[in-house]
Amino acid sequence: MAKKPQNKMDQLVSLCKRRGYIFPSSEIYGGLTSCWDYGPLGAELKRNLKTFWWESMTSRRDDIEGLDAAILMHPKVWETSGHVEGFNDPMIDCKTCKSRYREDELEGKTRCPKCGNATLTDAKQFNLMFRTFMGPVEDSASIIYLRPETAQGIYVNFLNIKNSSRQKIPFGVAQIGKAFRNEITPGNFIFRTREFEQMEMQYFIHPSEDDKWFEYWKEQRMNWYLELGISKEKLRWHEHGPNDLAHYAKYAYDIEYEFPFGWKELEGVHNRTDFDLGRHQEATGKDMKYIDERFKEKFVPYIIETSAGCDRTLLTVLVDAYNEDPDRGEKSAVLKLSPKIAPIKAAIFPLVKKDGMPEIALKIYQELKTKFKVFYDAGGSVGRRYARMDEAGCPFCITVDGQTKEDDTVTVRDRDSMEQSRHKIAELLDYISERV
Repeated sequence: MAKKPQNKMDQLVSLCKRRGYIFPSSEIYGGLTSCWDYGPLGAELKRNLKTFWWESMTSRRDDIEGLDAAILMHPKVWETSGHVEGFNDPMIDCKTCKSRYREDELEGKTRCPKCGNATLTDAKQFNLMFRTFMGPVEDSASIIYLRPETAQGIYVNFLNIKNSSRQKIPFGVAQIGKAFRNEITPGNFIFRTREFEQMEMQYFIHPSEDDKWFEYWKEQRMNWYLELGISKEKLRWHEHGPNDLAHYAKYAYDIEYEFPFGWKELEGVHNRTDFDLGRHQEATGKDMKYIDERFKEKFVPYIIETSAGCDRTLLTVLVDAYNEDPDRGEKSAVLKLSPKIAPIKAAIFPLVKKDGMPEIALKIYQELKTKFKVFYDAGGSVGRRYARMDEAGCPFCITVDGQTKEDDTVTVRDRDSMEQSRHKIAELLDYISERV
């Protein structure tokens, strides 16, 4: 019997493991549901993504400061923010097959989608925060939570950052960090996981300018994904209707991407009004008001939030970059990652392991590695080496051949077009720099 063809997600998951992007966590023990480890290429791609986001938010701007807040925070922070009382998903179980669903997944169905029996329980509230204890005694006084979002770390540090940085409104605070949610139904590879990394920015503004800055940040965030090389036709905006808005939001839009499993949220842009700072001011007695010289008044700032998941963004660039190309021969998979974030920028090959070619190739490798993440490979035919690098997403392959010894030129092969051109060894650094 012929094998059932794999769908795109299955093929991508297989490639990610084969090429060292993403592995199941604790795999030798059977794995842990919805937990994943980033391998050598995955760790490099994730670092490149975070660097690209961080530079766009902080290095290129004068109005945004960086922060790295602690994962463990005072438990009253989460009471004030509403997470202890209201960070819940309605959960439904099947009594027959023990499957578990979020209520919104069932869309009013009365039978279990898995076993077909009408044995679904009533919905019950399930808090998504991971709870643990701080200190040697496990009692109610030592309960603490793993943060479910990074934003609260920014809000409770608003005064510290304002005073130490001497920023004037409008200004923002950017943060990249781990968050944890005890999701009822995680899945779709790394799309929805219980441990994940967020890239969030909170922009503090005068209430009268909220519409202007909301539209500004919508445009900025969409352009950032286009800069990553993500297909424009695969991106769209989704507006939260009145019944979908979070209790703190005046407006909320999601950037959605068309994954193989449907259109799903990639990033949220929200007008959170003065809800967050106002709540923390009320709970602590600390004055969160800002004195604005332009408006000659004192007010609690409004906040425009941009909230992206690093893991979800990484999945998006992998899905968008994945292609099957029969023209490439037996190994037809290729990751057309943007050179900006590709984990390996160039691979260096000697055509054969003789005639001084490995020595020249290693010298080029040593020179380029001072500036870029590069890879040396002398194993197998050049065609097989190209195929391995195509799967790894490497944009350029440099081959040392017989002509190299005559004129100091090498062949540079472009991953996407597969075109080959000759270049001087001395020009390689500039050639790659211009394209990366």
